Amino acid sequence: MITDWTMLDTWIVITGILCAVSCALLGNYLVLRKLSMMGDAISHAVLPGLAAAFLWTGTRGSWVMFVGAAVVGLLTALATQGLSKYGRVDEGASMGVVFTILFSIGLIMIVRGAHSVDLDPNCVLYGAIELTPLDQVTYAGLTLPRAVWMLGALLLINTLFVLVFYKELLISSFDEELAGTMGFRPLVMHYALMALVAITAVAAFESVGSILVIAMLIVPGATAFLLTRSLKTMLWISVGVALISAVGGHIGAIVVPGWWGYSDTTTAGSMAVVSGLCFIMAWLATAGRKWLRGAMVRS
Repeated sequence: MITDWTMLDTWIVITGILCAVSCALLGNYLVLRKLSMMGDAISHAVLPGLAAAFLWTGTRGSWVMFVGAAVVGLLTALATQGLSKYGRVDEGASMGVVFTILFSIGLIMIVRGAHSVDLDPNCVLYGAIELTPLDQVTYAGLTLPRAVWMLGALLLINTLFVLVFYKELLISSFDEELAGTMGFRPLVMHYALMALVAITAVAAFESVGSILVIAMLIVPGATAFLLTRSLKTMLWISVGVALISAVGGHIGAIVVPGWWGYSDTTTAGSMAVVSGLCFIMAWLATAGRKWLRGAMVRS
């Protein structure tokens, strides 16, 4: 029994790592492009696509659900940009308008359809990473949790995207006009990034839920941005924060509640808390360094 529980915890941690690192890689570019709210918008706005697929197919394992939600996520990015550009609406306001409307529609669809579909609203909001090891799939004679297969493929895709288009993403993130003059097509890079963010949000949805996915998309990158201005270093730091969040989050979910007499809590929520603690420590370190420099100058 100890071995069984050990393997269960191991797969939960592996799932969390794959999810967190996949999100963190793309999240760096959302932070650099000042599009942190876009990750929030997409992670919430995919909900009606997921709900519609649930109601249509009656299952949470359908590829129709995945494709439908990814399409809605991409349309969210397009609608936000279009509203900002052609409707003369502030970009932040356009994000808020689009994702709140779509998220509300999704919640209404879930509440109305939950009685006829195997769909738990709490799972939609908070994720069910603890249950992912129980859903096993066999490919090429290898049996692994379905979430591990999906998130592993997603991590590979996101890593290849960052490596192959490193220069294009770097230049277009800091100077779109320069990227255009160099023939890098910044608009194409933008929508390719938004498409991957949408796909990542959908793939991570089942593990960490629509609300907590934003923490994995933004906090590791924001933490890294406090500590460095080198993109390569920023990528490595964000991956490190994602790893700490996944491992520390699961350990914290098991251990910390016992201090107050509770059995455990959700791993996804603990992952977000640990990532937030990493950000606070990075901020304190940065603020302390600035204070020390100021004190040395004054002396």
